[in-house]
Amino acid sequence: MKKFFMILAALALMAFTANIASAQDSAAPADEATEQVAEATEAEVAPLAEEAPEEIPLTQAIKTKFIEGGAGFMSLIILCLIIGLAFAIERILYLSFSKTNTDALLKKVEEALAEGGIEKAKDICRETRGPVASIFYQGLLHYDQGIDVVEKNIVSYGSVQASLMENGLSWIALFIAIAPSLGFLGTVIGMVQAFDDIQKAGDISPNVVAGGMKVALITTVAGLIVAMILQVFYNYILSRIEALTIDMENSTINMVDVLSKYEEKK
Repeated sequence: MKKFFMILAALALMAFTANIASAQDSAAPADEATEQVAEATEAEVAPLAEEAPEEIPLTQAIKTKFIEGGAGFMSLIILCLIIGLAFAIERILYLSFSKTNTDALLKKVEEALAEGGIEKAKDICRETRGPVASIFYQGLLHYDQGIDVVEKNIVSYGSVQASLMENGLSWIALFIAIAPSLGFLGTVIGMVQAFDDIQKAGDISPNVVAGGMKVALITTVAGLIVAMILQVFYNYILSRIEALTIDMENSTINMVDVLSKYEEKK
């Protein structure tokens, strides 16, 4: 349920940002220069020719390309981006909440073992969020069965926590693969439509061919851009998971050493 709400919040945030961008774009006044060239003298025309063309806002350019590429395939590609980003943001938030100061936690557990024994150490782990604290708790839970059993349970539960951190990555990888595929499919369909236009016109004119090819290639560009954006998030998430996994492995080894020392002191 927590994951569902996190994905829903991410989708709402992106929808809110898109609405703001659309509102800003619609509020911008359309500047259209109407010059009467026929009545202007040569001295007046020369400065006008040297003036730089007016820049088109980015949001307006994106909307134009979206319409030119075809609402059907472009909508599917944008949908892949939105859903993929929702999963990516959910994973980033989950991994951020999973980050724990393992050195401080290990020190607290060691002090709790010295002061109140296993039960107090369990309380410390229950009150601390993150996969490392959960692994420590599982180890303490089986302490009465021996250090070997504790070590096996820690390793097993560590694998479970690593799998939980990777949950949802397959969906991001799916959208990374689907987005360019949809773009290529739109390109092929656009080229077929371009050849249909050539057949109807009965002439291979540059205007007919160039127009159809332009519309066809826009979907490919959009699909590749979406795939690259999601790939960056995917690799970032993998790096975070790798760092957390290394941290978990080191901390679990230290936890077994702490329990071994505690067993010797008893």
